[in-house]
Amino acid sequence: MVVDEADLVFSFGHAQDVHEILKRMPQLYQAVLMSATLTPEVMELKRLALRNAVILKLEEPAKPDQLSQYIIRCEEEDKFAVLCALFKLRLIRGKTLLFVSSVDRCYLVKLFLEQFGIRGCILNSELPVSSRSFIVTQFNEGRYEILVASEEKATLEDQVRGRRPKSAKRKQDKEYGVCRGIDFQFVSNVINLDFPATVKSYIHRVGRTARGDNRGSALSFVNNKEANLLEAVEKEMPPGSLRPYNFKMEEIEGFRYRSKDALRAVTRIAIREARLKEIKAEILTSEKLKAYFEENPREHKLLRHDKALHIIKHQPHLKNVPQYIVPPTLQSKNKRHQDEVVPATPCGNDFKMKKRKKRGFDGGKAKKQNNPLQSFKFAI
Repeated sequence: MVVDEADLVFSFGHAQDVHEILKRMPQLYQAVLMSATLTPEVMELKRLALRNAVILKLEEPAKPDQLSQYIIRCEEEDKFAVLCALFKLRLIRGKTLLFVSSVDRCYLVKLFLEQFGIRGCILNSELPVSSRSFIVTQFNEGRYEILVASEEKATLEDQVRGRRPKSAKRKQDKEYGVCRGIDFQFVSNVINLDFPATVKSYIHRVGRTARGDNRGSALSFVNNKEANLLEAVEKEMPPGSLRPYNFKMEEIEGFRYRSKDALRAVTRIAIREARLKEIKAEILTSEKLKAYFEENPREHKLLRHDKALHIIKHQPHLKNVPQYIVPPTLQSKNKRHQDEVVPATPCGNDFKMKKRKKRGFDGGKAKKQNNPLQSFKFAI
């Protein structure tokens, strides 16, 4: 018998299941218990499942040399401006895990990035197990380069204290945990948009990259409220492990204005509608509901033809990076990506004029060419 994550078995309410399994075990058997911590629950499980046990304690290994750890100190709104600049200027490349502190923040970040043409997927505790498994597979296969994952603070604190989470309004999978137990492959970067609540959580997060002989980077955003959490991590790490990320905020002023516009568009209603859209997709593709919809085709039809959710107003200009907002030090580097970096135009209304032309408005030119008084012919 092998029990992994033994410190979570009792705290998640599986004590009765363990007793039932042990009743059905043969008199002689081998057992291995693996746990991150030696809590009272683990000791109780050890007493029930093991006889004359040998305890092997493994010290937390030092972070590998190929892992580069950086911090950016900035306030909440600037986090999004820097995040946008990092992706659009291609300073972050490769598969990226982006951690936030709640499910709503997952959707906020996803909807924010989508406005700039940056695609990603979401992983959180409210998704069914099959959906989470499918998302992880797609990420590992390279279908998505960015995965936005939530690590709910309440669930994390309950795990640390070894107790069951209190019931919440939204149903969450209490066995969900991105930091532990999920096999992410070939992750190049870990970004902590919200700084982790504990040192262990930080170690587990950044441990998702720089596996084996591969190099990786961990970038953590820290605002004033999170400064004490950073201090706790720095105390546990070797001196100089976390280095400041060399980034001049004044050089990304253009991204700051754009990110403010994009954030303003991601309202609570937009987040709610994005979640409804996802729930609707889950219902329509659910295997468990397949038989129900076969018996009730009208309900399936109504659900499929429900009103479209116009989550956020489409702003195509945000996908392009005008040359004037690219920092001077990076302009030569971005010449390789001319498809995304566009020169500034003398008139800011070019896009509006193109849109008007498509709708049949041509600034009065068409009216002059087709003036009915001039083209009118009278014959006797």
